[in-house]
Amino acid sequence: MDRPVTEIAKRVYDHAWRIDPIVRSMMDTDFYKLLMLQTVFQRNADVEVEFSLINRSAQVPLANLIDEAELREQLDHIRTLRLSRGESTWLRGNTFYGKRQMFGPDFMEWLEAFQLPPYELERRGDQYELTFRGSWPEVMMWEIPALAVLMELRSRAVLKGMGYFELQVLYARAMTRVWEKIERLRALPDLRISDFGTRRRHSFLWQDWCVQAMIEGLGERFTGSSNCLIALRRDIEAIGTNAHELPMVFAALAEDDAALAEAPYRVLENWHRDYDGNLRVILPDTYGTKGFLERAPDWLAAWTGIRIDSGKPEDGAETAIAWWESRGQNPREKLVIFSDGLDVDRIEALYARFHGRVKLGFGWGTLLTNDFRGLAPGDALAPFSLVCKAVSANGRPTVKLSDNPAKAMGPADQIARYKRVFGVGAQVEEPVLV
Repeated sequence: MDRPVTEIAKRVYDHAWRIDPIVRSMMDTDFYKLLMLQTVFQRNADVEVEFSLINRSAQVPLANLIDEAELREQLDHIRTLRLSRGESTWLRGNTFYGKRQMFGPDFMEWLEAFQLPPYELERRGDQYELTFRGSWPEVMMWEIPALAVLMELRSRAVLKGMGYFELQVLYARAMTRVWEKIERLRALPDLRISDFGTRRRHSFLWQDWCVQAMIEGLGERFTGSSNCLIALRRDIEAIGTNAHELPMVFAALAEDDAALAEAPYRVLENWHRDYDGNLRVILPDTYGTKGFLERAPDWLAAWTGIRIDSGKPEDGAETAIAWWESRGQNPREKLVIFSDGLDVDRIEALYARFHGRVKLGFGWGTLLTNDFRGLAPGDALAPFSLVCKAVSANGRPTVKLSDNPAKAMGPADQIARYKRVFGVGAQVEEPVLV
């Protein structure tokens, strides 16, 4: 395995003295984005969308921390990036989820020439308003790099005043924390866990270090990374399936309530045509897991598994198990992937409850790649909840309900309409940690 060639503390210290691009490759994105991108490119390239930055943690004043000129410089740099020849070769020829040539030649030809479209940036009080408008395949690719830039610029702003030795101690403590978590996970013999930490990472260098620690510490129990660039460089599996973006846009395009009720299933019909095997994983919580499964067609019960991404994860998994049983499926043969706000305590508890009842997978995100809680003065490096979401499609607002109403988004009247159409009753609000 390749070892880090540059000491993290030195690189962070050097940020203050020279331009250091945060996103250096088009491949510094999550694998699920490319899978969704191919589906959108093939079927919905003419849909016009708007994506917007949403800071759920208003107590973090991004515009006070991050210099606007520096933010523009980073975003402008990203717009110069294109796939390298080696990156294109990897996408065209590598085996993903057991399948060669996952990405078709027409899509790859388009992607090789692709560059990100313009952005709109304004300061609103102590926050930034960052917006992307245009065709769906082009605009959707802004989500991951935009989040990566803002998260890392916030980290750099906090670290900028620290001396070299102070940075060394900070990162030594953070490394120790990650390694102690890994040591605890070693006690789970059939663990299958991957890195899902790109979107809200501390920095690219830190995510890469965490992945290397997982490789060494967990061996085959570490199944890969969602980050394509890290997967390529570290010769590990690229991990990911689909996200809320697809049903949110499809629902916004629905002409009436009947079409709205069917929109989430239309998304998965397309996915079923495009992908198979372990890529057939349902994300059911966009408009409420319970109602989604109750109305789901029987062919969906035959899919490989389900990803639990909001609400109480125990409740989501129990609902999925009961649904499979009601549809004549054996839950022991099904995959349940937990991916919402995970840390070691929760991973251990979920493993203890569901091990042997289903096939388990864990997508470990922010609290793997950005757990600096209590390590900086004033806890200024604590992780926070920043997202970049589709907010409209062909001029119509998008809506997300979630199993946790704290994560709901969209105009109030449309949220009420969606709750009526999808039969979402009373919900219990859970804290949004990350």
